[in-house]
Amino acid sequence: MTISAADVRHIARLARLELTGEEVERLRGELSAILEYVARLEPLAAGRAADPGRPQQPLREDRAQPYPDARALQAQAPDFADGFFRVPRVVE
Repeated sequence: MTISAADVRHIARLARLELTGEEVERLRGELSAILEYVARLEPLAAGRAADPGRPQQPLREDRAQPYPDARALQAQAPDFADGFFRVPRVVE
């Protein structure tokens, strides 16, 4: 896929760039090469890429379960009262 000099000038105008004729030709070649490379990669990526927003393996159900050695944890806590770990206040 090739990009025309008019396309380069249009992109430059949108980016508020002033280009010389030499720069337009150089960028035309570089942008054409980039577009050709992307076109070659496109068939490889179609259908293979996983949606990063969705895990591949389903997660287990999230539910509370009793901890088997809760008393040992409570014994190590600096301040434990009425079934809760007491911590310093962090929000005024």
